[in-house]
Amino acid sequence: MDYKIIIYVFFGLLPSLIWLFYYLRKDLHPEPRKMIIKIFLWGALTTLPVFFIQIGFLKILDMSSGKFGLDSLVVDIIYWFFIISFTEELFKYFVVKFKVVNSPHLDEPLDIMLYSVIAALGFAAVENILYLFIPEPEATSMAFHQIINRTVVIDIIRFLGAVFLHTLCSAVIGYSLAISFCEVKRAGLYVFLGILSATLLHGLYDFSIMRLDGDIKFLVPIIIMLLLAFLVFSGFEKLKNSKGVCKIN
Repeated sequence: MDYKIIIYVFFGLLPSLIWLFYYLRKDLHPEPRKMIIKIFLWGALTTLPVFFIQIGFLKILDMSSGKFGLDSLVVDIIYWFFIISFTEELFKYFVVKFKVVNSPHLDEPLDIMLYSVIAALGFAAVENILYLFIPEPEATSMAFHQIINRTVVIDIIRFLGAVFLHTLCSAVIGYSLAISFCEVKRAGLYVFLGILSATLLHGLYDFSIMRLDGDIKFLVPIIIMLLLAFLVFSGFEKLKNSKGVCKIN
């Protein structure tokens, strides 16, 4: 086996595993390991349908942009906010909706938010691995230490950026889903707003990095991450005090 495969898989998983251990420590009532692994793997598996759906939508967007003469800004907005952000947030939500909500292991509101994060980490892990495998012109001639240096740099950037973003956005949706069990009459509205908020913030993060220039290119993502972190950790604290109040099943 090529040693690069081992390196890329190990370092691709590492950011997700570090964040996983961090979030699990916030749970006062540890979840079953089998359930954690199950949701992590389901999150990882969702990358497959998301990948093909995104390719399909991208082809439709390419044809539409040529046929209707769409402005490049409009194309970028559709791509980052709908094709990328919406599909990823929706499928991570599906994992929790169909694999967690009716589970006997779900016994407190905080669990929904936590499992949303776990699903996101599984998704991000596969994304990381694939990202590391992306070939570069000079990659074939790199020495071992150069490969390690490149991989570590990418890992650190994605650990603080893409992986953290995935957990925060999914946690926002998880929080809205948990609250929907308390506000039954407006349950659908809360879930919709959660998915919408996560999609818009995720899309704006990606769009600003890829489309904007100058200091604002970095300022906007930082503001988004700080805002999301505040909302998520506030949500964690609020749900800790909701035990026994909201009906889960």
